[in-house]
Amino acid sequence: QLQLEETGGGSVQAGGSLRLSCAASGRDFSSRAMGWFRQPPGKEREFVAAISRTGRIRSYADSVKGRFIISRDNAKNTVYLQMNTLEREDTAAYYCAARSSGEIGVTKDAYPDWGQGTQVTVSS
Repeated sequence: QLQLEETGGGSVQAGGSLRLSCAASGRDFSSRAMGWFRQPPGKEREFVAAISRTGRIRSYADSVKGRFIISRDNAKNTVYLQMNTLEREDTAAYYCAARSSGEIGVTKDAYPDWGQGTQVTVSS
């Protein structure tokens, strides 16, 4: 099991940028695919982005494609989410998650390990 801790959330104006980080502790980070999900107020948790264990394969939700970039540094046991051109609709609690395998997944059920989340608020 991996322990995950997200940082980097905050308040930003529309059009701005934030970079989220997720530091992992435990075994086998480099062998596991990682994902970012978010939960807007009053809504279900939804997929944002995922990255394979090597970083070669990435997947994005349509709503963030072209604006968000997921990356990872296996030497630092950290995965990142660079969020650009933020919109009010991006306001949510953002969660980092780890799969048991190296292949990406796009559903919550594919990820057994989760962080506590970090809040992102975008104002107009």
